Amino acid sequence: MKRVCILVIAIVALSGSLSAQSAGSWEVIHDWGNLPEGLEWGPSSQLSVTPDGRIVVFRREAPNFYVLDADGNLLDSWGDDMFNLAHGIRVDADGFLWVTDNADNLVQKYTIEGELLMTLGEKGVAGDNASHVAFDGPADVFVNDNGDIYVADGYRNSRVIQLNSEGEFIRIYGGTMGDGPSEFDLAHAVVVDSQDRVIVADSGNGRIQVFAQDGRLLEQWYDFPSNPRGGMFIDDDDTLYVSHVDAEAVTIMRGGEVIEIVDGIEGRPHGVTVDADGDIYVANTGGRIVKKIIRQ
Repeated sequence: MKRVCILVIAIVALSGSLSAQSAGSWEVIHDWGNLPEGLEWGPSSQLSVTPDGRIVVFRREAPNFYVLDADGNLLDSWGDDMFNLAHGIRVDADGFLWVTDNADNLVQKYTIEGELLMTLGEKGVAGDNASHVAFDGPADVFVNDNGDIYVADGYRNSRVIQLNSEGEFIRIYGGTMGDGPSEFDLAHAVVVDSQDRVIVADSGNGRIQVFAQDGRLLEQWYDFPSNPRGGMFIDDDDTLYVSHVDAEAVTIMRGGEVIEIVDGIEGRPHGVTVDADGDIYVANTGGRIVKKIIRQ
């Protein structure tokens, strides 16, 4: 708690108040998007940006995918209730979509047009924390530049599992439910930085845990407005964006330190992504809306 207090005092000293500092830097566009008549956002779980700047929204009802441009114009939609519980989505460097089905325990790879290329796990089959081939409650998936796949298998298991590009087992991070070092209470999101450190949102414990590639715990970060239960996005210079459903905010971090908090988002932002211009997008399963947040 001492570290959090020191951080808040420093921000207040620079800007007068945390809220003023946040509100003065960003504009939240609450009515972003131009959906055709008859279409709504629906329960949108996560979203991600393609290499050419399209925003792909992963939804919990048909159509499961909306593809939009940066102005919010709908370019494509597809997916006829393909998932039991749509949860996480990432677009990799080659433009392929990677998604998690939290209820059916699947991780899948698609083209942007909707062709299924790979399935990891078996539909409806649960694996325990030691399993090399099955998941139980996968929340998020991240694909590193070398093709390695990291799955935050956190809703009923307590781990991140690393696989190679063919889906073959490499290692497990964590694997024990708890609040001790390297233990997890809902591993909700995972990213890998430019140093190949594995960064995991341990949301039930109100922290982020950072691991070396060999599984060693390197750091734990606690400076958040609420538990990091939401999404994470990391850019090329290792700036980390963490969304918080309870605080209705996005924390921006660098080097393990909070540098900015975007608040006043409203509606429990569950998913977060950032485009090449530095604009933030958030998705909301309950508020049934996607918002764009622009730097002022």
